[in-house]
Amino acid sequence: MLLARIDGSATATIRHPSAKGWRLAICQPIDEDGNDVKTPIIALDDTNAALHQTVVVSSDGDTLRKWVHDPQSPLRYMVTHIVDEEES
Repeated sequence: MLLARIDGSATATIRHPSAKGWRLAICQPIDEDGNDVKTPIIALDDTNAALHQTVVVSSDGDTLRKWVHDPQSPLRYMVTHIVDEEES
């Protein structure tokens, strides 16, 4: 599991069949203080997270393959939750 920030979405004219119909989100992994760590990743997003929202990304490719009903899917990352914002 990774904590990440939604930095945009990706489109592709050619996709693996298991990714068709799913939103692809550009996710920037962050630490608990909101600082960028690692490089951005592309994740399937069924939560409709908005730009700059903090999300939880699963890196469990086996679960994702079950989610898209394709045991041969090359996909690895999926947004599983939107993190509630803390009120000041």
